[in-house]
Amino acid sequence: MALTRMRLGYVPLIDAAPLVIAREMGFAAEEGLEFDLLRLTAWAQSRDMLGAGVIDAAHMLVPMPIGQALGLGPRLPEFDLLMFLSHGGEAIAVSNEIAARLRAEGHEFDFSDARAAGEALGKVVPDRLRVGVPFAFSTHLELVGHWLETCGFASERLDLVTVPPPQMADAMAAGELDAFCVGEPWASFAVERGIATLILPGTAIWAAPPEKGLVLRRDMAEARPDETGALMRALWRAGRWLDEPGHRSTAAEILSRGEYLDLPSELAERGLSGKMMVTPSGDLREAPDFIAFNAGGASFPWKSLAALIAAKIASRRGLPLGPAMERAMGHFRTDLYRQHLRPAGAPLPGASMRLEGSLAQDRTVPAEKGQMVLRADAFFDGFTFEPPEAT
Repeated sequence: MALTRMRLGYVPLIDAAPLVIAREMGFAAEEGLEFDLLRLTAWAQSRDMLGAGVIDAAHMLVPMPIGQALGLGPRLPEFDLLMFLSHGGEAIAVSNEIAARLRAEGHEFDFSDARAAGEALGKVVPDRLRVGVPFAFSTHLELVGHWLETCGFASERLDLVTVPPPQMADAMAAGELDAFCVGEPWASFAVERGIATLILPGTAIWAAPPEKGLVLRRDMAEARPDETGALMRALWRAGRWLDEPGHRSTAAEILSRGEYLDLPSELAERGLSGKMMVTPSGDLREAPDFIAFNAGGASFPWKSLAALIAAKIASRRGLPLGPAMERAMGHFRTDLYRQHLRPAGAPLPGASMRLEGSLAQDRTVPAEKGQMVLRADAFFDGFTFEPPEAT
C-alpha cells in the first residue's frame, strides 16, 4: 500500500520527539503515512510556512495559535491546535555572574523551590533582568512572568528578549541575556559550554505546563479528515511509546542524529530522563516528570487552558478578556481529538474544561469509558484559573 506523504515542520528540541519517533519507529507507516520532517530555525518560520501551506502541520508552541486567533500575528488562514505533544521540558538558566552572586547569598540551587529561587534572584539583581524566551507567544514567557512577578519581581524590571532556542547559549555568551527559559536540550547545551547555570525546571513553577501542540490550518484539518486522524493517531501512539519506562534512552539516541538535533545523545537524554547537570562543574539534580508526552492525559487540548493563556495575553495587550477567551477556546479542537483518537483507545475526559491548577497530585477521574488519570497541574503559589462557560 502506498503511503500518503505529509510534510511536518519542527524546531529542534526534545519535545519534537513524537514526530521523530512516529517516523522512526513505524507509527506513521502503520497509519498509512510517510513523514517528511522539515527542521526549522525559528518559531515565526513555523507559523509562516504553515500559513502558506508549505507544510501540512507543525510542532508549535501552545500559545502561538492563540496569538493568531486574537489577531496578534500576520494575517493567515486560521490555525487550530488538535492535541498537545508535550508538557514541560523547559529549564530556566542564569549567567555564571548571577549564579556567583546567588551562591554568595547562600542560594543552594536545589532546582525545585521556585519561590526561594525567585526571591533570591530579586535580591541579587537590583535593577533590570534581561530574560531570553523563544517567542512572544510561548509557555516560557508565561512561566517566567508568573514566577518572577509572584516572587515580587516587578514587571517593569523585566526585559523579555526573543531568541530562537538553538541560539540561546550564544546570546548569553555575548552578554545579551542575564537569564533564559528554553526547552531542552538547549539549556543543557549552554551548561555544557560553561555559559550558564540552571536554576529551575519549568515544572517547579507549573507542574504541567503545556508546551508544544500539533497545529494545522483549519481548512486542511476539516478538508482532509482521514489524513488528520491518521496523523493524530500516529503521534499519540508515539507519545505513549515515549512515556514507557526504558524507552527514553533509545529516544535520545534517535533524536540526537544529524538530521534531527545533531548533538551528543547525552545532552538529549538529560531532559528526557530528568537528570540534569545544573552547573558547568557537573552538579546533578533530578527533576521528576520533567517532560511528559502522553501519560496522565497530557495530550488532551483542554479548552480551559486556551482560556487561561488567552486571558494572560489579553491582559498584557489591553484586549477585552471575555471575547479573547471565547475566541481562543474555539481553536483548541477537543471535538477532533475525541473523533480521531477514540478509535485508538485514547482515554477521553468527560468534560473539555476544568479548574486549571487545582491538582496538587495525579488524580483518577471519570472518563468517557471507565476512568483515567490526570497529571498534577498545580502552580507553585497555589494559583488557579476557572474558565468561563463556553457558549
